Amino acid sequence: MDVLTERVKAEARRLGFQLVGVTACRPPETYGAYVAWLQQGYHATMAYMARERNRARRADPRQILPECQSILVLGMRYFQQDALPVPEEGGPYGRVAAYAWGDDYHDVLLERLQALVRFLEAQLGQPVPNRYYTDTGPVLERDYARQAGLGWVGKNGMLINRTWGSYLILAEILLGVALVPDAPVVTDHCGTCTRCIDACPTQAILPTRTVDANRCLSFLTIENKGSIPPALRPSLGEWVFGCDICQMVCPWNRKAPLEGAPILAPRPEVPRPQLAAEMVLSRQAFNQKFKGSPIKRTKRRGYLRNVAVALGNAAQPHTVPALRTALRDEEPLVRGHAAWALGQIATAEACRALQEALAEETEPEVRAEIATALEACRDEA
Repeated sequence: MDVLTERVKAEARRLGFQLVGVTACRPPETYGAYVAWLQQGYHATMAYMARERNRARRADPRQILPECQSILVLGMRYFQQDALPVPEEGGPYGRVAAYAWGDDYHDVLLERLQALVRFLEAQLGQPVPNRYYTDTGPVLERDYARQAGLGWVGKNGMLINRTWGSYLILAEILLGVALVPDAPVVTDHCGTCTRCIDACPTQAILPTRTVDANRCLSFLTIENKGSIPPALRPSLGEWVFGCDICQMVCPWNRKAPLEGAPILAPRPEVPRPQLAAEMVLSRQAFNQKFKGSPIKRTKRRGYLRNVAVALGNAAQPHTVPALRTALRDEEPLVRGHAAWALGQIATAEACRALQEALAEETEPEVRAEIATALEACRDEA
């Protein structure tokens, strides 16, 4: 390793990245698999994944940075689900994907990527052409992470490292300077294990080490802006933002540290939200609670939609008042899913709330949700 590459890696570790590697700037090996994934419609409604300009840039990083000679790939470990206990009283509680427990990683990591570029330029005494991303650019980052020696792509489509597991946020810096590349990981350490595939509640994990977003809980609770298909709602369980099930069952995470980088430390009351309290969050309260958090990506209506489904899955009668309040929410998306939740509870109080709401509701989609929920009430009668 030359002195410059060694210094850059040392600085990256000082900035908090547990994993650092370098690969040459060349087309990714998995581009064909990515195109096939798009052709099958597995990207669901994420149209940005299929845009022609972005496809061309994913095919060759020089379409992003013509001067590119090296790609510096980094990984930062975040806290895993088992790092915090599940509350035993006062529930029901929801679950949030662990990467979203703390401050938004986009903000946290981008500052460090900028600092790393400044360090490199100071070492060379001149500007260096660069582009940096953390889940923000048209780059097949897991491909480059494997090529840079950070790990292998597991059967759930996530990068896995033998020491740090898969609870990793990846980032990359395309550089107009030649650094010494690392050896790629060529061994698949998943072996015959299929725990992630078997544990996925919606069978979203495909045999090609990719995921069908149409069925993935992370897509359904975050990227999906509309209604969650009724047939899939029970599979959400208690998840209100994202999903970590395939990571929770992975043996490599059981060997990895429970805690992650301190800068990604959990915020209070975010990992295990009290569902009834969340269901009545005002717009102002939502914005205040989740300022600077990845959860703001769903917006209030998406988050409360997810909370309503989790409450329906918990089916605890004492949560009916919160759901009754949600039936009068300004957002039709929230009202519709609150109606579904009340139908899952189907107590006399829940059914009265639905009947009252039907008399006042004017949105056709919400009325249809209420009517379906009332059928459950009749079944319980």
